[in-house]
Amino acid sequence: MISHPPYTYRKPLDAIVEAKRGEEEKMEKSKVLVVGGTGYIGRRIVKASLAQGHPTFVIQRPEIGLDIDKLQILLSFKAEGATLVEASFADHKSLVEAVKKVDVVICTMSGVHFRSHNLLMQLKLVEAIKEAGNIKRFLPSEFGMDPARMGDALEPGRVTFDEKMVVRKAIEEANIPHTYVSANCFAGYFVGNLSQMGVLTPPKEKVYLYGDGNVKVVFVDEDDIATYTIKTVDDPCTLNKTVYIRPPENILSQRQLVELWENVTGKKLHKLSISKEDFLASMKGMDYAGQVGVGHFYHIYYEGCSTNFEIGEEGEEASKLYPEVKYKRMDEYLKLYM
Repeated sequence: MISHPPYTYRKPLDAIVEAKRGEEEKMEKSKVLVVGGTGYIGRRIVKASLAQGHPTFVIQRPEIGLDIDKLQILLSFKAEGATLVEASFADHKSLVEAVKKVDVVICTMSGVHFRSHNLLMQLKLVEAIKEAGNIKRFLPSEFGMDPARMGDALEPGRVTFDEKMVVRKAIEEANIPHTYVSANCFAGYFVGNLSQMGVLTPPKEKVYLYGDGNVKVVFVDEDDIATYTIKTVDDPCTLNKTVYIRPPENILSQRQLVELWENVTGKKLHKLSISKEDFLASMKGMDYAGQVGVGHFYHIYYEGCSTNFEIGEEGEEASKLYPEVKYKRMDEYLKLYM
């Protein structure tokens, strides 16, 4: 069984946080550009940026065509105070001009294979940021497991981590100030379904446990991910670091997650255990996206990749830096599915 190690922090964080708060109050809020603002996490980042008082800009791509849903999301942002900026990845000049309008760029392009997978398009954004020369902070599209810790990930799912590392390399070689956000497991994809693959809602009779179901995993509500992400953009503590979002009460095993659901519903589920050998064997015959999913679930639920390390000097933990954020606990989250 992989247990969650105790946190190790180097300094008396209370004093650092208080000093930082005083400085933040004096600072003018950075202008934030969100790339991919109509997406699953992107639209939450836009709302969080507006809520925290940042002048917020959102890329409107001409390729939107007849996608009325995306257009209406963009128009709703405009109504809430955001500025829409037309730019395209096919037009380098337009990207440079968009970047010049702001201080911070946050990219939220999709990296999941069952939706769309566009991570390497960020290299064009890196080039635009490099040419513009004015950006104080770039947050590339990460938000999952820390790719720097996934060097031994299984094929074909490792492509996600490999491509994120390609983008990181380009950022660092260009000396672009940055923050990487490792948000671990989105509640919408991993909690409501009790971590069952292929569905998004809770099972009614039986639930499959990965191994003994006792490996610790970090689950985070997507709105909280956005809130923490925006908190980092003007924070000197997070400059050129990885920020891990690990809300302590949301570090749960799959078995604990199931028990929370059983407590909410008052009904016990029949539990079936899947050995790691059988789980990996299930990859055979799946399509590409399915194989990627199995690989990622293996690392999360059998290896404990979100919790099996201590945060070192290269990183910070979000709930410690920003204790004022009242993050959603997973028992409350699960009540949405009642």
